[in-house]
Amino acid sequence: MQQPSFLEMLCKVLPLSSFDLFRELSPLLLRLFRPPYVLLCDPSCLPDNASASRMQETDVTSLMCRALSLRHCPRTSTIPGSLTHNLLVQVEHRQVLYCIRDACIASVEVTRWCAERLYHPPSVRIQTALKPRKESLEFPAATYDFESFLSQATPDEEVVLHGYLGVRKDLSKKLAFVRLTDPTMRHSIQLVSLAKNGALEKLKAVRANSPVAVRGKVKAKQAKGSEMEKTDPWEIQVDDIRPLNDFPNDIIMKSDTVFAPKQRFLQLRSDSDLRDALRFRAQVHNVCKEELEQCRPPFVEIETPLLFKSTPEGAREFLVPTRKRGLAYALPQSPQQYKQILMASGIPRYFQFARCFRDEDLRADRQPEFTQLDMEMSFATGEDVMRTVEGIIRRLWSTLMKDPAPSGPFQRMSYQDAMSRYGSDKPDTRFGMEISRIEHLLPVDLVSKITPLALPIVEVFRLENNDNDPAAMSEFISQFLDSPAGVPFNNNPEGGPGIFVYDAKKPLCGLQPFGFEAAEYLEELLELDHGDLIVIQAREKAPFSGGSTPIGDLRRALHSAAVTSGFKPAPTGFDFRWIVDFPLFSPSSDSEPGQGGAAGISSTHHPFTAPKTAADVDLLLTDPTSRRIHDAAVQEFILRDILQMPAERLADFSHLLEALRAGCPPHAGLALGFDRLVAVMLGKESVRDVIAFPKIGKVGEDPMVKAPSAMTKETLETYHLQLKE
Repeated sequence: MQQPSFLEMLCKVLPLSSFDLFRELSPLLLRLFRPPYVLLCDPSCLPDNASASRMQETDVTSLMCRALSLRHCPRTSTIPGSLTHNLLVQVEHRQVLYCIRDACIASVEVTRWCAERLYHPPSVRIQTALKPRKESLEFPAATYDFESFLSQATPDEEVVLHGYLGVRKDLSKKLAFVRLTDPTMRHSIQLVSLAKNGALEKLKAVRANSPVAVRGKVKAKQAKGSEMEKTDPWEIQVDDIRPLNDFPNDIIMKSDTVFAPKQRFLQLRSDSDLRDALRFRAQVHNVCKEELEQCRPPFVEIETPLLFKSTPEGAREFLVPTRKRGLAYALPQSPQQYKQILMASGIPRYFQFARCFRDEDLRADRQPEFTQLDMEMSFATGEDVMRTVEGIIRRLWSTLMKDPAPSGPFQRMSYQDAMSRYGSDKPDTRFGMEISRIEHLLPVDLVSKITPLALPIVEVFRLENNDNDPAAMSEFISQFLDSPAGVPFNNNPEGGPGIFVYDAKKPLCGLQPFGFEAAEYLEELLELDHGDLIVIQAREKAPFSGGSTPIGDLRRALHSAAVTSGFKPAPTGFDFRWIVDFPLFSPSSDSEPGQGGAAGISSTHHPFTAPKTAADVDLLLTDPTSRRIHDAAVQEFILRDILQMPAERLADFSHLLEALRAGCPPHAGLALGFDRLVAVMLGKESVRDVIAFPKIGKVGEDPMVKAPSAMTKETLETYHLQLKE
C-alpha cells in the first residue's frame, strides 16, 4: 500500500495555528535532539548559540504555516490525489534554503520525524471497512422526487432516485425485480436489474430496507390491461445502485412486525398510520396558524420562555436546578402569566404552539410534556374567544375533514349538566349512555351491597345490546371486569359497580334486586330492551368537582371496550359544544397540589380567572369563563384572601401583579390541547398516536433514549443536590 506523503501526514495531524503547532512538536524534538542541535520552547534551556536555535524554531514554524496554507489554498485544492513530494520540495526551497548553519538541522527532517510518530496509517481491515462509508458520503443528487417522476418522466431518460430498497424477487440468474420506496415512504417504483450491465450483482449485495441511490433509464412498465397501475406507469432499468447504509440482518421488518416503544424509530418506519398522523399534525398546525394570522386584527405568534420560575398554578412542576446553590428554574405548566403580561405590554393578540410541562401521572390523554395552541386577546370577552376558536375549528374541518363543522354558534352545556348526564367535563355525547340518579328508588339492602357509604349518590346508565343476546352481554361484561381496564373500577373504595343484564326470560327481567317498583321505573327511564346492560355506581354525596365521576369514567371505558371488541360500532361524526359555567374554585386534594393556599380550595383552572359578571366580583363564588383578572387588587384579593396563600407564595406573583397594576386592559384567552385536538380529528384513543416520541408509563418514561436517567454523583455535586435515602 502506498505510504502517505509527509505533507499529507503533517496536515492530518497538525491542524492548528503556527504557535500551537510548535508547542505540540517541541516536547518530541527535545527528546530527540541534544545541544547544540536543540529546538527550544523554554528560554532557560537556550544553548550558547541561542540565535541559531531561535532561527531553527522560526524555520520549523514557518514551514508548518506554509504547508498548511498550501494545503488549503484554492490553487492546491484542485490538485487530484494527495499532496506530492514536489510540493514539499517547493515549500522547502521557499522557506528553508537559508538554514545552512551547523547549529541548525534541516527543518523538513525535524518535522518529518514528528509527523511519522504522530500519524499511524490505519490497518487494511479498517480501511476496507471504511471504504463503503466513504463512498456513501458522496452520492449523486436525485433528479426527481417520486411524485414529480411519476408525472414528468419520459421514456429512456436517465434518472437518479433515492429511497429504500424492498425485497428482491429473482426471476432468473440474469433478471431480478425490486420495489424502491421513496424517502417519504408514500410511493414506490419498480426497479429492473439485469446481469449484463453488472447491476444485478450490485443489487444482490444490498440488503432489503437499506437506503440507496439508484441510477437508471426510464422504461414503460411491462403490463397489460387491468394490470397496469395508473399511478405506476414507469419502471427503472438499473444501471448502477449505490448503498448509502446497511440495514442489519438481525432486524426483521415485515408487515406484521410489532416493534417495542424502545424502537420508536422502527415503529414510525414500519407503521404508515403513525407517519401519516405526524403529517396530518403538521397540516393542522399550519391551518391554525393561517386562520389566526388572517384574523382582523391578526394574532402575532410570540415564543415565551421555557425556563420559568416555580409558581403554584395547580399541577406539580418539573424543576431545573442550576449550578448556583439553592436556585432552580421551573418548566412552565402553561404560558399563562407571560401571555397576560403581553396583554399589559401592548400586544393586543398573541398565540403560540406552546410546550407545557406537568409532573402528573400519565393517562391516554395526558403526557408530562404536551403542546397547546395558546391564545390571548386584549379588550376582549369570553364571547370573542369563543367566536375565534369556532373559526379555527370550522377552518380545520372544512380544510382537512370530510364532515364540515356547523355554520352557526356551537351548542353550549353547563359544567353541572355535563357532569350529571355524562360524568365528565368533556363528554362524548355521540353514543348516548346518559347517566341518571336513582338512589331515591333503591332498596336499602341493594345500596349496602354496592357501597360502604352511608348516604351515597347512586347513578345508572344503560349499554344497549343491538343483538338482544343476554348471554353475549354477560360474557362481554365479565371479560371487561376481569381485564386490566376493569381493575380500577372493581377496586373503587366507594364500591364497585353493580351489573345487571336485562333478560325478558327471567323473573322481573333479571332486576329482582331492585324490587318491582324500581324495576318498573328503570324500564321506563332507560327504555330497556332484551339483552341490555344496566350499570349502577355509588359515589359520595358532594358537589361535582374535578373532571369526571366514577360512573363517568366507567361509561367511557365500557363503551371503548365494546367498540374494540366489536360489540358496538364506533361513533361517527362530531358533536361540537362548549362546556361553560365551570366553578371558579374546587376542593383541594392530595393528588392535585393546587396553589398551596390554606383555604382548602384551589382555583379550578388557574388563579387568574376573572369572575363572570360584575355581581360575581362581590360574591366570588360563581364560575369562570376564559376572561382573566386584569385588576391587580382583585388578583391579590383572590390569592391572599380567598386561596389564603402565605406571603412568600404571594410574592412569587409580584411580576404579574406589577404588570396588571400598570394599566393592563381587560383580556381573555384560551388554550386548545393541540395533541388531543389532532387525536380527536383522526379518531385516535391516545395522544401517543399523534406524537413522534411520546412518554409512556406512570412516571413518563422514554424507553428509546432511557429517560429519565439516573443522576451521577458528579452531576449531583455540580447542582448542589443530595439524594435522600
